[in-house]
Amino acid sequence: MKNLIISFDLGTGGNKASLYNTEGECLASAFEPYETHYPRVGWHEQAPQDWWQAVVASTKKLLALSKVDVRDITALGISGHSLGAVPVDRGGRLLREYTPIWSDIRAQDQAADFFSRVDAGHWYSITGNGFPAACYTVFKVMWYRDHEPEMFSRVDKILGTKDYINYRLTGVMKTDRSYASGTGIYNLLGQKYEEDFIAASGLPAQLWPEITASTDVLGRLTTAAARELGLDEASLVVCGGVDNSCMALGAKNTRDGRVYTSLGSSAWIAVSSTKPVLDTLYKPYVFAHVIPGMYTSAVSIFSAGTAYNWVKDNLCQDLVAEAASSGEDVYLLMNREAAKAPVGSNKLLFNPSLAGGNSQDPNVHLRGAYVGLDLKHGQPELIRAAMEGIAMNLRLRLDLLRKYTWLEDEILFVGGGAKSRFYLGIFADVFNARVIKSTIDQDAAALGAAALAAVGCGIWEDFSRIDDIHKTVEVVEPVEENSEVYERLLPVFENCTDSLARLGEMLMGID
Repeated sequence: MKNLIISFDLGTGGNKASLYNTEGECLASAFEPYETHYPRVGWHEQAPQDWWQAVVASTKKLLALSKVDVRDITALGISGHSLGAVPVDRGGRLLREYTPIWSDIRAQDQAADFFSRVDAGHWYSITGNGFPAACYTVFKVMWYRDHEPEMFSRVDKILGTKDYINYRLTGVMKTDRSYASGTGIYNLLGQKYEEDFIAASGLPAQLWPEITASTDVLGRLTTAAARELGLDEASLVVCGGVDNSCMALGAKNTRDGRVYTSLGSSAWIAVSSTKPVLDTLYKPYVFAHVIPGMYTSAVSIFSAGTAYNWVKDNLCQDLVAEAASSGEDVYLLMNREAAKAPVGSNKLLFNPSLAGGNSQDPNVHLRGAYVGLDLKHGQPELIRAAMEGIAMNLRLRLDLLRKYTWLEDEILFVGGGAKSRFYLGIFADVFNARVIKSTIDQDAAALGAAALAAVGCGIWEDFSRIDDIHKTVEVVEPVEENSEVYERLLPVFENCTDSLARLGEMLMGID
């Protein structure tokens, strides 16, 4: 079997190595986890050496599982979690054992310093960087300079997560447009680093790696990398992309207006378009797509699965115990219980913002709550309201995207939360849109990375095959009368969100 591809999905929790054939079929996959360390409040760190060891271990597991002839592996592609800041010296040696990952917000002072010279609204309109500013790479590097000057004096390049792995594979230090668009100094429309922002940061321009296309071949495996991985040196390595954009590619977001929802611990809705979706008030976060000339713009909520798990752990201990004794899935038991409640949960609302608000919320101090709790409400309403609240919170985000760009009338759902048809039905009704689920599910980023390798090495002519790879397993149409109920509840939910944000701000002022 010739022209096989290995894709690496370098996620926040670990690396998944997957083997694909020329038809885009996943033949096998293997996962290897790594840890996130939290040495101080706001510091979220991982060890790049752990990423590499996870790539090695998952590849060896994959080869043992698939029993493939390594000479048949033509190419490797990678998707990597965003906003990495890996400092290496001129010889490519790591200068920090642990480096901040995307959610690290230690660089608050550095961001404030930058914005004393650069208008924040102008910066956002150029970069599309809608996460809290301190998350972005340039500010993390400014933090290195300010707090670790001796180490910083030896830095030659700052690499992203997947770019560090690519360096270990090939000896080449480059990045692609999608990953560069999360540095905080990338001009989305200009498709290049913005010189004014580099100057405002006070950092040397040569720190930032050369930008190339996501499908460009960086080179072949080095002898050392091939030996460590158990692969053939003839295998080519394609540059790959940031996880958000690889997931968009793998989720069929290959043309204007295509939209998908990722439903996991957090959740987001992303649309692909030839123009970025920018709003200086609500700040959708935008990445350059791995497809040239396109962008993937997203809105999110910080708590989706985490909020639902909180309900399970704190309000459904009887169902947890029943699942443990019967062997049934506790989430199926929760679905069964929730189905006993009517649409709208007898006017019980749940805001799922247990992890706080983001840029699409009134403020970061927003916290979750049940609203309208009554003596008539029981466990069915408590569970169903949580599911409806997650859906309504995402619906408000969806409306923001609809305000700025055209969306197709069906939405692909991926992620662990998309397993339940009952839950998908709630989303279809709340979104008032057709919801679909395909066989790709949680493998969208892995498929996207494999597709980049396939096109980059000439195995595929373009990305049009991705549509055929998706096999629909669920299609859920909105029920008109249910959607009407949610349309009446939605302004109440939005009003409650505003009130909870104000209350959260007041609570923050109490010692």
